Amino acid sequence: MPRIIGVRFKNVGKVYYFDPGDFTIHYHDHVIVETARGIEYGTVVITPTDVPLDKVATPLKKVIRMATPDDDTREQENREHEKEAYRICKQKIAERGLDMKLIEAEYTFDNSKVLFYFTADGRIDFRELVKDLAGIFRTRIELRQIGVRDETKLLGGIGSCGRPLCCHTWLSEFAPVSIKMAKDQNLSLNPTKISGTCGRLMCCLKNEADTYAYLNKGMPAKGDYVTTPDGLHGDVHSVNILRQTVKVIVDLGNDEKEMQEFEVKDITFIPKSKKPKKDAQNQPKAKNGQAEKAERPKNARGKNRKDQEAEDLSVPAEEEKKPKRSRNRRGGGAKDGEKGSEHAARNERDTHPEHADGAIRSGAEDASPEGGVKAAEGEKKKRRRRRPRHRKERAEGADGAMNPAALPGSADIELTEGE
Repeated sequence: MPRIIGVRFKNVGKVYYFDPGDFTIHYHDHVIVETARGIEYGTVVITPTDVPLDKVATPLKKVIRMATPDDDTREQENREHEKEAYRICKQKIAERGLDMKLIEAEYTFDNSKVLFYFTADGRIDFRELVKDLAGIFRTRIELRQIGVRDETKLLGGIGSCGRPLCCHTWLSEFAPVSIKMAKDQNLSLNPTKISGTCGRLMCCLKNEADTYAYLNKGMPAKGDYVTTPDGLHGDVHSVNILRQTVKVIVDLGNDEKEMQEFEVKDITFIPKSKKPKKDAQNQPKAKNGQAEKAERPKNARGKNRKDQEAEDLSVPAEEEKKPKRSRNRRGGGAKDGEKGSEHAARNERDTHPEHADGAIRSGAEDASPEGGVKAAEGEKKKRRRRRPRHRKERAEGADGAMNPAALPGSADIELTEGE
């Protein structure tokens, strides 16, 4: 278990841990230690103590030495030099016309750096200012922008309670404060009454937040439904958290109401969000058929199952008997009716060559050489080409036999083998 001491470098600053080494150190002693900013002069606020290893960040830096009278004198001189550095920096800011407010100047113990704290609404280009200050002080210059809460912590003041500000006297770190804390403490939400000197929510709201959170656990809220010890009912008008009392507007009947005060332990209440609802019997009955429709299961389209079956049965007979249109491979789809009819006529001419009068010509009937050639070509075309499937389906009967009468043209068409 490491042994540590707590050192603070400002009146109300963060506490840093160091290794005391072999020194005998007491409370409020001054020590010289090494920090990230260089050699610093600090005050001991925590005496040597053993702490668990997981509570501190290792490795700890050791104390260089105990402060001597010369160190005390040097520290006092640095405080005087800070006042002069503050005056010079403020003069240079005015000459440069920079929109920034200087808060404080600080020297490190070994005079290796001078820090200037300022506030501003936005980003400030202070590069030329740093050059001017470096030429005057002949040391490292650091300008650090801080917020309004840090400004108030450095400057101090008197709060609305009439006492010095907590952040300037004993509060080492700022805790997050929310408007919910003011609501839980039943305070006015007027910004001027719950804001501190810095313009932010008062830090003291955090001090009592845990206590009010504990007291509010068993308290009703404004508007909650309450039952009094006498069996009367009413709504909460106001609550007193510290006294644990509640003011209730009690309904005495005959349209008479009265405000009474009770202790929280003597009443029973139901939160406003959980008020008892009216019985289902007191609700008006649904119209005829509405309850049945609500109970019917619905399909994916949002219609009742019986309504959907009625629509299916009400389909016209013409639509049921209407055959589906099939797309002809050569004649196009059903949309292109004219093109389909042209291709169908062409197929019929190729398969069944006809005269202009509709009679079928065969090679046996035409004895001329030209007729024989045409007949032979017609036979070849019949073998090569297949009849469209939809024409064949229409030509077939219910038993699957070919119906020659269904084919276009004359009823005396002779079907050859293979068709």
